[in-house]
Amino acid sequence: MATLIGPEKEIDTEHTDLIHDAQMDYYGKKLATCSSDRTVKIFDVREGPDGQEKHTLVKELHGHEGPIWQVAWAHPMFGHMLASCSHDRKVIIWKETSAGWDKQHTHSEHQSSVNSIAWGPQTTNSNTPILACASSDGTISILTLFDGQWRFETINDAHPGGVMSISWAPVIDPGGSMGQGTDKPQRRLVSCGMDKQIKVWEITRTPDNREVGSEGSFFNGPMELGEHTDFARDVAWAPSVGLTPNMIASCSQDGTVLIWKERDNGEWVSSPLPLSESRSPVWRVSWSLTGSILAVSRGENEVSLWKESLAEEWNRISSLES
Repeated sequence: MATLIGPEKEIDTEHTDLIHDAQMDYYGKKLATCSSDRTVKIFDVREGPDGQEKHTLVKELHGHEGPIWQVAWAHPMFGHMLASCSHDRKVIIWKETSAGWDKQHTHSEHQSSVNSIAWGPQTTNSNTPILACASSDGTISILTLFDGQWRFETINDAHPGGVMSISWAPVIDPGGSMGQGTDKPQRRLVSCGMDKQIKVWEITRTPDNREVGSEGSFFNGPMELGEHTDFARDVAWAPSVGLTPNMIASCSQDGTVLIWKERDNGEWVSSPLPLSESRSPVWRVSWSLTGSILAVSRGENEVSLWKESLAEEWNRISSLES
């Protein structure tokens, strides 16, 4: 049996193969896991009489035909909606209804493994879910639900050799303090891939044409930030809090983590995280909800937490090795 190790206990997920991802929903009341056993499992999370969290398996979802790499919860304004992506080239969108969990849509347009999925942040003038999907076929697809139908657009040749990861920027709403006088929300997406590059894209309209309605391409870019010396495995755009500048973390097979910051003139500059001397690949990077702490998964058994000082120096604040 495959288990998850939490701060105080192990969770027996009943998966029969490797677990690749585990995600809590917006309110921390549901846990979704996915595995090489080709299943997605949904758990209810409740506090027991002893004050400890109890995880109860409520549904096992079947539909993929290969290892499932990632799961992602949509914003709660859309109900309990979950996306999963797999080596089988498919993205499946699931939703909980009064009758239980149902398969809402299967996106089968990619020609190779779909490695990463990310729901776009919601804006004050949009009630449309938007999902970005990254594939080993080198493309990124953008799905939008409109009038009960899922539509999509594709960024071709996003990363030659394959797209490994994608992450949305915090959205800039019009009229807000960061709106800069615009009449539309600014949606940006960062991606990384086998070409070693980190790229930023601006989505000018969604597939339903509701955001801008511009003709031609539905995206601007890419802006190429730079590259690692080996293929980039993961990328994460930090949540924006207050006057925090736009910041991105990327990691690579080359054993490094780069922190990218956007200056006022739109230029991106990078600095390496001061990891210990090792060429172990870095698998994942993930920000805290406030964007102040970065988690780094490296090598076979190391997870470390990092925080930036007022002098803009990154310091390790915690580490866990099993």
